Amino acid sequence: MKIHAHALLFDNDGTLVSSLASVDRCWTRWATEYGITAEEFARVELHGRPAAEIAADLLPADVVPEAVARIEDLEVEDVPGGGVHLLPGTRAFLDALPAERWAVVTSATRRLAEARLDAVGILPKTLVAADDVTRGKPDPEPYLLAARTLGVDPARCVVFEDAPAGLAAGRAAGMTTVALTTTHQAHELQADLVVENLSALSALVTEQGVEISLRD
Repeated sequence: MKIHAHALLFDNDGTLVSSLASVDRCWTRWATEYGITAEEFARVELHGRPAAEIAADLLPADVVPEAVARIEDLEVEDVPGGGVHLLPGTRAFLDALPAERWAVVTSATRRLAEARLDAVGILPKTLVAADDVTRGKPDPEPYLLAARTLGVDPARCVVFEDAPAGLAAGRAAGMTTVALTTTHQAHELQADLVVENLSALSALVTEQGVEISLRD
């Protein structure tokens, strides 16, 4: 199978890097600080959604801004302690791409996303973060903004995601979707292609764009 694209758009957490241990530590502490029970917390989907939406599901509206600032501080402070690492295949796959052909599109704030990316030495030319949009994933706005920033037709973009919300955003944007089974099982992920991680793929840059293939 080959996928032809003019631009590649990557979610960050769970796609390029893993921050699961950090997320678990920080959100557990956050929930305790705000008196959220384990049962209440378990009912909320964390992966692939902006912190503001998660907080809004759990707390009164007047508390949300302070609570969002608190979880951002906790997560940023946790990064230097080994809270993030590259997932298999990330470095080689990104190194094969011209900087103008790809972007990171994350539900994290820009401050948190940059801290995590800097910790693993990834420096995207284009980064779309939660601060840049009014509606986060599963709304298509983040991916449409990335396509517009890169000057590429959304139909010529490929989205790489690990979470149902992000894949839904990519589909809604009219983009081809590739799912990675790093945080969810394959049957939970609706995508054009499902792989374990980026090490399963190769990228060939051509005059027309990028050709993505499954490795033998």
